[in-house]
Amino acid sequence: MRTGKELAMKEKEKIVFIGGGNMAEALIKGLLKKGFPASGILAAEPLVERRDALKRSYGIGTTGNNLEAAREGDIVFLAIKPQVCREVVSGFAPTFTKDKLLVSILAGVDTLTLEKLCNGSSRVVRAMPNTPALIGEGATALCAGRFANGEDLARAARLFETVGVVVTVAESQMDAVTGLSGSGPAYVYTLIEALADGGVREGLPREVAHALAVQTVLGASRLVKETGEHPALLRERVCSPGGTTISGMGVLEKKGFRAALMEAVAAAARRSRELGGR
Repeated sequence: MRTGKELAMKEKEKIVFIGGGNMAEALIKGLLKKGFPASGILAAEPLVERRDALKRSYGIGTTGNNLEAAREGDIVFLAIKPQVCREVVSGFAPTFTKDKLLVSILAGVDTLTLEKLCNGSSRVVRAMPNTPALIGEGATALCAGRFANGEDLARAARLFETVGVVVTVAESQMDAVTGLSGSGPAYVYTLIEALADGGVREGLPREVAHALAVQTVLGASRLVKETGEHPALLRERVCSPGGTTISGMGVLEKKGFRAALMEAVAAAARRSRELGGR
């Protein structure tokens, strides 16, 4: 992974964001933190208030004109709703040349669709990040379109490495990624809320229960990551014979906790395919 200084020195491209929402802002923050110059970033956003906020907070260029923005970009970052993809991309497609790279975070919209909406042979990298990118703890999966090369994937990876961990997958796996890590933070938030509610029901003050639930999930996640051990093995070590934890695990199994999470991933993946017209 490159250092901030290396990123600033070697990445001379103009990066254009089509859409100035939360994920675009997370990447802008990450790029600036790693030393990329604000003068090299332009955000196209239809809402005046949002444009003004981005410009005021980060000192980047802003515009309400997608066509004008895309014309300037070496890397065009597509950060809009999947439902408006055709309308928005068609609007700036005439500017797309073989020298530009399109990076898309649109759930369900495959690279073939984006290639066709541009000039038919555009270099496209598809990405699925998640919202913890807002604090530099994101998880992003990347895949390349037919005309993108290894360097294109590397350039996209450097963008997303500024806000977290990056993996590369086959495009056929991107809907599964959407269901798992793309939607996964919402499942974890629900887990934290439920743990805290359980503590409150057993008599803990709300703020104490919340703090314990947050730290428990954070600590358990870090333990899995830093030890590299399988979650089942770590769980086994907590479940002493006849103890409290195995009693709680019995309820989770009876209520279908694991099956519910697996079905949630599957449902989100199905919706991703639907959004892409598949």
